[in-house]
Amino acid sequence: MKETMTINVSSSFAFELPRPTDVLLQFEAAETAGQAILATNTVLGEALHCTRVPAQDGVGARIWMHADGPCKVKHEATVEVRRKAADLPNRPALAPHALPGEAVQYLLDSRYCPADRFQSFVESEFEGTSGGARVDAIRDWIAGHFSYVPGASNPYTDAAESFIMRQGICRDYAHMLVTLARASTIPARYVACYAPGVSPQDFHAVTEVFLADSGVDGRGSWQLVDATGMADPARTVKIGVGRDAADVSFLTSFGANRFLSCSVEVREV
Repeated sequence: MKETMTINVSSSFAFELPRPTDVLLQFEAAETAGQAILATNTVLGEALHCTRVPAQDGVGARIWMHADGPCKVKHEATVEVRRKAADLPNRPALAPHALPGEAVQYLLDSRYCPADRFQSFVESEFEGTSGGARVDAIRDWIAGHFSYVPGASNPYTDAAESFIMRQGICRDYAHMLVTLARASTIPARYVACYAPGVSPQDFHAVTEVFLADSGVDGRGSWQLVDATGMADPARTVKIGVGRDAADVSFLTSFGANRFLSCSVEVREV
């Protein structure tokens, strides 16, 4: 049964560009499967050029800005989330040769998720599990071995380094789950999102895994999983998806920039 939740989102951030520079933004709540935008408003600072383009896998949108000087971005949205809670242990994995084309790229290594290096680890640590049960076991392992420590990682930290440090923030937790799922031959992608209950409140990161649909042969779907345990899938508002954090950063600057501030507020109506 699908739950229906209405979530209010308010976010803003500011940055400064020392010269005319292209920046790619992705921060708006997405109109996509499982959630509907009831109301939305986005305000951008002055720009020399501004264009909205589709984001990865058609989930959400990116905004190209060509700007100079101080820039402030503000976004508000009311979102109705209709998402069925996944019964992960009862969802088998699909064999790689049975995967649809759009899921295949999420089996492969990416910038922050060197999955090939963890194949022997997952086979020994999670022996006897597969599919959704393997994902559950991975999530439990991360919860039992990682500490949520703001400031423990940086924008260059990948899953291999997080595995050694055993600490980080939502970004690092998501990268670890994505990496171990891919090493288990389960497609996994990184999800940028908003969610109430996240502490400290900020842009959040979770994972989606592609598993077989219960009772439907040969078909699969993406299921949300939060390795930090803070975000409920039924209350999570997707912004975008990608191979890892590099694909869905709320701010990617193609030149020097000075980040000034960020504020996020998410609450259930």
